[in-house]
Amino acid sequence: MNKYLERLYNGVIKENPTLVLMLGMCPTLAVSTQAINGIGMGLSTTAVLILSNLVISLLRKVIPDEVRLPAYIVIVASLVTVTELLIEAYLPAVYSALGVYIPLIVVNCIILGRAEAYANKHTPGLSVMDGLGMGIGFTLALTLAGAVREILGSGTCFGVRILPESVEPIGIFVQPPGAFIVIALFIIIMNAIGIKTRQRELVESECDGCCASCAAACGNRKEGSE
Repeated sequence: MNKYLERLYNGVIKENPTLVLMLGMCPTLAVSTQAINGIGMGLSTTAVLILSNLVISLLRKVIPDEVRLPAYIVIVASLVTVTELLIEAYLPAVYSALGVYIPLIVVNCIILGRAEAYANKHTPGLSVMDGLGMGIGFTLALTLAGAVREILGSGTCFGVRILPESVEPIGIFVQPPGAFIVIALFIIIMNAIGIKTRQRELVESECDGCCASCAAACGNRKEGSE
């Protein structure tokens, strides 16, 4: 597969930031009460992801390692501020719905995670495609979660009545527990079709997530080899 298309595929399916890597869960759980909110947050994050990956990749040989993370935060914060002002000016309804979660994109672990794990090690072209893939994957996860929660919790989708008015909506799906239920169902489906979450891969490799125990195990193997 072409390496540029591979970045798209990884972001949408294999390394979906929400359903596989379990990143960006705060906005996922908070704003996915409606499908339109999911699209708004997803596209906002996608724009910031693409631009931040591009800028950080272009400056990767200029930014000193000692101030790498602070520099990333300054770049991301500047882009988020511009994005927030544009949404407020041209999409006031989306701005009102998303509220404080737009400026919180600055500390979204997807943004900083891709900057640190990918953009500062690869060319601008690949970094842009990585940001686009991750952004599309995040947007799809948010939109699908929002659509399911809106249909089951309100009987509508994108504001259009889907379920007959005689069908009583399940109110829990527009409340915080509903987000956990829907995301869990998505993860079950992905596991069932063979797309493993990062947590499941760690469990199957017998990794308990404890770096200290991993270091001790590596040390024991090294001593044994000597």
